[in-house]
Amino acid sequence: MTDPNLSMNLATLRKQYGFAEAVEACLAQGITAISPWRDQVHAIGLAEAARIVRANALRVTGLCRGGMFPAADAAGRQAAIDDNRRAIDEAAALGADCLVFVVGGLPQGSRDIAAARTMVAEGLAAILPHARACGVPMALEPLHPMYAADRSCLNTLGAALDLCAELGPGTGVAIDAYHVWWDPDLEAQIARAGREGRILAHHICDWLVPTNDMLLDRGMMGDGVIDLPQLRRWIEAAGFHGPQEVEIFSAGNWWQRPGPEVIATCLDRFHTVC
Repeated sequence: MTDPNLSMNLATLRKQYGFAEAVEACLAQGITAISPWRDQVHAIGLAEAARIVRANALRVTGLCRGGMFPAADAAGRQAAIDDNRRAIDEAAALGADCLVFVVGGLPQGSRDIAAARTMVAEGLAAILPHARACGVPMALEPLHPMYAADRSCLNTLGAALDLCAELGPGTGVAIDAYHVWWDPDLEAQIARAGREGRILAHHICDWLVPTNDMLLDRGMMGDGVIDLPQLRRWIEAAGFHGPQEVEIFSAGNWWQRPGPEVIATCLDRFHTVC
């Protein structure tokens, strides 16, 4: 069972395959859209990854990830900016629909989250001209507040859209079900994102109850509490009809299963649940 509206974030197959093997396994089950992570691309080499994308006419719905801007000193902040410019170049070489940003949390030893958010805004502004020149849209992904300290001080869709409005053209949002499903203002903010033309990506998985590890215990669609069909209806009503991207970090379950089984389950659940 295949569907062009399904994209496979290669984090879902991180423990089973390298880049080339993951592409082969996805193609074997009819999946022609992927979203790789930079370390997976680096492991095989950017030129070879881009060749594989072109040779198989793959759609790259996003490259993960840019970001991690806050740092304790100016040298650290500049290093992040330099790395993000390289990430933009990589996304351009792969023909990615967008570069996804996890913006970063508090610098080590800091308790000043307002300052961290300022560093994020300044870092994004510094690289935006390069992204525009390369034709790479920047997709800001708000993360669940539990990640505010170490991974992302950008925690609601509304805050991400406010930042996009500040930055201007070339920016948008990646709406990840795992991170935003709880937000009481979600429907209104998705509608706003649509009006402003900001929706660049839609990531899906499920929130398990109980959750054993907030980072590495994401659920397969249908195994948790997120109303994924409702979320899809809101996003499509807002005008986004691109592929839904399955992104599952699951150290104790799905990463332990055979790759073909994981892919087949993703396809089945996409059709029966989402």
